[in-house]
Amino acid sequence: MIKISVLHNELDKFVEEKSGFSIFIEAFGKKILFDTSIDKDILKNAKKLGIDLFDSDYIVLSHGHWDHTEGLKYLKGIKAEIIAHPDCFEKKYYDKVSIGSPFSKEEMKRYFNLILSKEHYFIDENIVFLGEIPRRTEFECTKSIGYLENGKDDFVLDDSALVIKTDRGLIIISGCSHAGICNIVKYAKEVCKEERILVLLGGFHLFDKKVTDRTVNFIKDQNIKHIYPAHCLDEYAFSEFEKIGAKRIHTCQVLVI
Repeated sequence: MIKISVLHNELDKFVEEKSGFSIFIEAFGKKILFDTSIDKDILKNAKKLGIDLFDSDYIVLSHGHWDHTEGLKYLKGIKAEIIAHPDCFEKKYYDKVSIGSPFSKEEMKRYFNLILSKEHYFIDENIVFLGEIPRRTEFECTKSIGYLENGKDDFVLDDSALVIKTDRGLIIISGCSHAGICNIVKYAKEVCKEERILVLLGGFHLFDKKVTDRTVNFIKDQNIKHIYPAHCLDEYAFSEFEKIGAKRIHTCQVLVI
């Protein structure tokens, strides 16, 4: 049995005040906090669900944007190992406003047990952090999300995902999918050597109708049993995914798979 508890899922765009995403995963004897959202509400919501986040074995960060990392401020001292892409803690900006992690890489090493990996990283034989996602589709990742400290456009190369292997197929969990959800699905299947997908859950980063249409067509062809668009997409994208059987998830919802 795999249990996924939604600690925070706001559906606004990443630049809005209440945007955020965080889930808690219990799988194969491991307790994993995936993303930390924007504030200490994740601790409050975890408590409501009977979860002590300080008992986590791992914290996996999908990427370095503030609405996925700000909650780290309330987890200092946690013994869990934190897994992220090496660029996750670079300074990031949008319209001269910081949208990056509250901590630099040096501060992260001071406060936490940090594992940085550009390559895919197996937590155990059934759970893998994908590292940097190869960007192969021509319609995804065409626009930058703000810029880096050096002034260069930020295409969020640190964007990653977590995959759980089961005997019924893969469970793929994304944060925002700045790497492209289609690219993520392709790479997850490649790394895990598995074609079947049981669950696709997380942020899909879809705000362009043409990109959404191509994405929905691709996902439809994957014959995924359960699709849960959660964060970083607009109402049009939600409605199109619902046409192929997708369901919304909400804060404090628990999925048992």
